[in-house]
Amino acid sequence: MNRTVDYYFTPQSPWAYLGHARLTDILRQRGATVRVMPVDLGGKVFPISGGLPLGQRAPQRQAYRLVELQRFSQYLNAPLNVKPKFFPVAGDDASRLIISVDQHHGGEAAMRITGAVLAACWAQERNIADPKVLAELLAEQGLDAACLDKANSQSAQEAYEGYTEQAIAAGVFGAPSYVVDGEIFWGQDRLDFLERRLRAA
Repeated sequence: MNRTVDYYFTPQSPWAYLGHARLTDILRQRGATVRVMPVDLGGKVFPISGGLPLGQRAPQRQAYRLVELQRFSQYLNAPLNVKPKFFPVAGDDASRLIISVDQHHGGEAAMRITGAVLAACWAQERNIADPKVLAELLAEQGLDAACLDKANSQSAQEAYEGYTEQAIAAGVFGAPSYVVDGEIFWGQDRLDFLERRLRAA
């Protein structure tokens, strides 16, 4: 039976970046479909779930986060700047762009632009809150430039808000989270468990 993975994330998440390519491979290998669902984590999900923005976390947690990012970057052979030039960075515009691409080009293209946005932030020192950068990413992926204008549409905004509400209803509290039939797999370090879940299906 074909399974669908609800992929909740923010486009400025280093953990989503580290997991994105592996998620793409798992979906292909298992014949699963994906719903690409960027959410407003800091503004809407954290206040309900008890999460804290990075700058408000204890110094010990912030320090260990850097250690873990470096470990996973080396382990996965994924280039990553643990302190990128443009971070913290707002992810709302990039989220709506991903949604716009999904609405007009479909899920496969949405996964491609998501990967490009994540890499731009974490590996390429590019500002994903800059419309010029977002336009460049669209062009690099061979996607319609009009998606950038359509990202400002009511439809894209409503989808963004809807995905955020769905994440809250599903019990999501962090990014990335992968949900299959109501079961949450939180974090890119849970992708092995997601793969087993899809294999069992």
